[in-house]
Amino acid sequence: MERGKRQAWSSFFGGAGFYIALLLCVVIAGVGGYFALFRDNSAQEVSGNQENVAVNDDEIQEPVLTDAPDPSPVQDRPGQEAVESGAPVQVTLPEVTEETEAIVPEQPSVVVAPLSGETVAVFSMEALQFNETLGDWRTHNGIDIRAAAGTPVVAAAAGTVSAVDSGGSMGTTVVISHADGYETTYASLQEEVPVAVGDTVSSGQEIGAVGNTTLTESALGAHLHFAVTKDGEAVDPAEYLPQ
Repeated sequence: MERGKRQAWSSFFGGAGFYIALLLCVVIAGVGGYFALFRDNSAQEVSGNQENVAVNDDEIQEPVLTDAPDPSPVQDRPGQEAVESGAPVQVTLPEVTEETEAIVPEQPSVVVAPLSGETVAVFSMEALQFNETLGDWRTHNGIDIRAAAGTPVVAAAAGTVSAVDSGGSMGTTVVISHADGYETTYASLQEEVPVAVGDTVSSGQEIGAVGNTTLTESALGAHLHFAVTKDGEAVDPAEYLPQ
C-alpha cells in the first residue's frame, strides 16, 4: 500500500501532471500580483486626486487680486489728532505787521460834532441856493452852523492839520486830513487859531473859535462853515457827522 502511494507521486511529478500544477501556480501568482499592483495604482491615483482637490480649494479661498492700486494713506493734517480726541485746537493767527496795517485803510472815527448850534444853510451841490451876501444863486459845499462869536470849534475826528489859511474868501480856515482820503474844513474862524500845519489833533480837540471872517457869507453873522471831502470830492457833512 505504502509502496503504491510512492509510485503514484513519482508518476505525478515525473509526468504531465507536474507541469500542469506548476502552470496553475504561476497563473495564480500572476493574477494575485496583478490585482495587488492594480490596487496600489488605484490608491495612488485616489491620493493624487485628493491632493489636487485640496489645492483647488485653497486657490478658491485665496483673495482675488485686482489691478487697482491700494489707496495711499491719508496724510495727517495739523490738529487732526486733537480734533479726534476732542481736545481744543490751537489756532495761530498771522502776525500783524506795519505792512499789513497799511493795507487796510482806517476809517475816520467821528466822535463829536465840531460845533453845537443852529444849521442855517445845508449842503447842496445839485440845487442852487440863494446867497444873501452876494445876492446870487450858487451851490453850497458844506453846512453853516450859527453860534456866538468865540465859541470853541473842535476837530470832528482825529487827523493831521494840512492847511491853515486866513487870506481866502472863506476867512480863517483850518483843514484837517483824516484816514482813507477824508478831509474836514473849518472856515469863518477867528483869526487866531491854536494849531499849525503838521500838528496831529485828536477828535474833540479845539482847533479855533467861531468868527465872521468869510467874505462870501458875512450876512449870516458869526457862524462856522463846515465841509467834508472824500478823495477831493465834496460829501454831505450830515452823513459824516454822528446823528
